[in-house]
Amino acid sequence: MARKLLVFMPLIATGVAAGFIPLVTQDRLAAFPVSITVDAGKSLGLVKPIWRFFGADEPNYATEPNGEKLIGELGSFKKGQVYFRAHNLMTTGDGKPALKWGSTNLYTEDAHGRPIYDFRIVDKIFDTYLKHGVRPYLEIGFMPQALSTHPTPYQHVWTPRDSYDAIFTGWAYPPTDYAKWEEIVYQWAKHCVDRYGKREVEKWYWEVWNEPNYYFKASKQEFFRLHDTAVNGVRRALSTARVGGPDTAGAGGYFSDSLTHFLKEKNLATGKTGTPTDFVSFHAKGAPEFVNGHVRMGIANQLRTMDDGFARVAANPELKNTPIVIGESDPDGCAACQGPQLGYRNGLMYASYTAASFPRAIDLARARGVNLEGALTWAFEFEGFDSFAGFRQLATNGVDLPVLNVFRMLSKMKGDAIAATSDHQVPLDAILKGGVRSSADVGVSASRDGDMVAILVWHYHDDDVVGPSADISLDLKELSPNVRSMRVREYRIDETHSNAYTAWLKMGSPKRPTDSQTKQLEQAAKLTTASGPAFVDVEEGSARLHLNLPRQAVSLVVLSPN
Repeated sequence: MARKLLVFMPLIATGVAAGFIPLVTQDRLAAFPVSITVDAGKSLGLVKPIWRFFGADEPNYATEPNGEKLIGELGSFKKGQVYFRAHNLMTTGDGKPALKWGSTNLYTEDAHGRPIYDFRIVDKIFDTYLKHGVRPYLEIGFMPQALSTHPTPYQHVWTPRDSYDAIFTGWAYPPTDYAKWEEIVYQWAKHCVDRYGKREVEKWYWEVWNEPNYYFKASKQEFFRLHDTAVNGVRRALSTARVGGPDTAGAGGYFSDSLTHFLKEKNLATGKTGTPTDFVSFHAKGAPEFVNGHVRMGIANQLRTMDDGFARVAANPELKNTPIVIGESDPDGCAACQGPQLGYRNGLMYASYTAASFPRAIDLARARGVNLEGALTWAFEFEGFDSFAGFRQLATNGVDLPVLNVFRMLSKMKGDAIAATSDHQVPLDAILKGGVRSSADVGVSASRDGDMVAILVWHYHDDDVVGPSADISLDLKELSPNVRSMRVREYRIDETHSNAYTAWLKMGSPKRPTDSQTKQLEQAAKLTTASGPAFVDVEEGSARLHLNLPRQAVSLVVLSPN
């Protein structure tokens, strides 16, 4: 009989924000049993790395020191296959970032209205991406000041205390001249081909604007004209460019109407029927709340939006095989906002939510029979703010947050997705209906690459309160028949592993850590294992492991031949 691998973990209480100390700790609550089975012989097809897309409102942070450091980390996860989407790539300004603001000064005009093109800032942004193995998911927007129908006021100054509507200034309006608009896009696309080469630029995604049903201060028909004209400009420069959209907020009627326009209606640039569409995109967000002194997540809201979007795509047979990118896929709707309902961001809750949501997105797409290619995490980093300031980000002042380690885990899952079941994984239809509000979601996803098996396990609950740990029996079958023993490594994200936030709290929550403290935090932020490598016997292709997984923790178990 195969011997068990026992992984013992210290269990420490989870807080929802700095300074919050629960009265009951997890180690005083009885663990509940969970049974997980992984069938390494049952392939579900190739692993779909839908997680390899990221983005941010503020494009210029990518060229700041900590921003470039983070771009490098993202690129290392899957070099050449990671994509970054940013707003404000055409916005007029000096290239200095601020909350929900960025600029490149790509287009201005002289006193006679003649165009002046300046690609230096946007080139620096793309050069930074490409240097580190990241490619542009290129958003065509926003409106240059010289072309805006409402040119003043133009640059906003916004803080999380302000009304969100305060951001909508001159950049959000349609052009005064659509011929000039198309020419700007053409010149930019041509410049990209000249600078980076046709073969490189063919691998990018090109889409027009962001959430036109919210961020574009004109009619839907006006957006269709904006879209068609820009796509025509791109395709004039590169006929094989990958173009799509509409990257709407949600997947409601505006999204459906856009698909109908792209497929069946008169192209408002060419006069022909239809607009080239190589991929379709919409956004899906969760809805966190602050109730009874803690954060309650709204994963059901995000997944229902995904399912609605997939259903609307499936209703168009022409799009059956067309890739879908959820152009922003997040637990909430505003990365730069702050507030008690957003207290999940620094700690474990963001990590476990992320681990639980990606497999569900794949399941929903499979059920609808559509081709999900990506789910883009709208989170990056903010320069010049206090550490752990409560923004939705992947790193704070150069220190990685726990959620970034989920992506490190996902990057280790290669080859074929394989069948895996958990008797405590909340059924998908139950999550769509009511979220994860009663029993915890102890779920699993697994892959096999040759003889190596990787198993992702999460312990998620919508409510960020203390709960019992999961006592997991992990049974593997149909392993390679020639393997008699396997080396086991368990990567862990919990209170004491791969978690700079709890290390920061123990330091006393310094707003601006010293160099020495920063080095300690960087060390605490690394993806680490729960214990040293161990080994498990394999008998007739079967093995058994044992895990104790605290609430909101995530584990990746990797088995390789000894």
